[in-house]
Amino acid sequence: MALVDQEHMDDTGLRLSEAAPGDFIALLKPRVMSLVVFTAFVGMVMAPGVPNPLLAIISIAAIAVGAGASGALNMWYDADIDAVMGRTARRPVPAGRVTPGEALGFGLVLSAFSVATLGLMANWTAAALLAFTIFFYAVIYTMWLKRSTSQNIVIGGAAGALPPVVGWAAVTGTVSMESLVLFLIIFLWTPPHFWALALFKSGDYERAGIPMLPNVAGHAATKKQIFIYALLLAASGILPVVAGFASFAYGAVAAILGGGFVWYSWQVLRMPESDVSMKPAKVLFGYSLLYLFVLFTALLADRLLASLGLVS
Repeated sequence: MALVDQEHMDDTGLRLSEAAPGDFIALLKPRVMSLVVFTAFVGMVMAPGVPNPLLAIISIAAIAVGAGASGALNMWYDADIDAVMGRTARRPVPAGRVTPGEALGFGLVLSAFSVATLGLMANWTAAALLAFTIFFYAVIYTMWLKRSTSQNIVIGGAAGALPPVVGWAAVTGTVSMESLVLFLIIFLWTPPHFWALALFKSGDYERAGIPMLPNVAGHAATKKQIFIYALLLAASGILPVVAGFASFAYGAVAAILGGGFVWYSWQVLRMPESDVSMKPAKVLFGYSLLYLFVLFTALLADRLLASLGLVS
């Protein structure tokens, strides 16, 4: 062991980093980043006006970097609980490939860079929203809510719902009712999505001491909450039509998708306590990912068809 330790020390006795480039990419949470980029892009496309293509690309890149910065800061602070959870134990910081200081510095530098870039290249309203998103996720959610309340994912979900608002603001310099509708859809989607995961990963959260709803209120209460949020989410999916910035064709797609979400949530509600496989919860978790992607893709398609005069 002493020989191994010496191999990772420099001449001054300081520990050398074992991190590979892939470890720093992992700190960015690429899967979460892809969802952030996609929903922000939809917000940009749905906004009135035609943005300069180069500025649009730079804006999306800045938002992506900001999302990655949030992920790095989250992994820095959560290294202790990540180490005891099966699905997170191999992350770069708890696995020892990236030091906490490296993750913190990486996240802070990317945060400053992304906000400054968005402000200078787009506008400072969008930059301020991006800065608030990073702060809310890294400080309000990660450092406070996640470890202190079973409503952590409800309140903390605001951070994940802000990207389309940031994207809209990058084009218009404003926050509008339409962008807030997009925010609401993701905000209402977040609790049932994560609570479905928490149902079949409750052992992980218990070992980490995280007060997720199934561990605090029990599975029965969690299943009821999932179903209630599914009803609210299905209704919110229709709001773009009600608000006048999406067609009835989109509304039909949203209604079908929302009906599916309610159906799978109903299956979770009916899931007996003795069902250790948690298959309905796993199915709902998978469907929830598909739901958000298809719904926002439908918004993009609707805007394209409207620009061609094919829908109104």
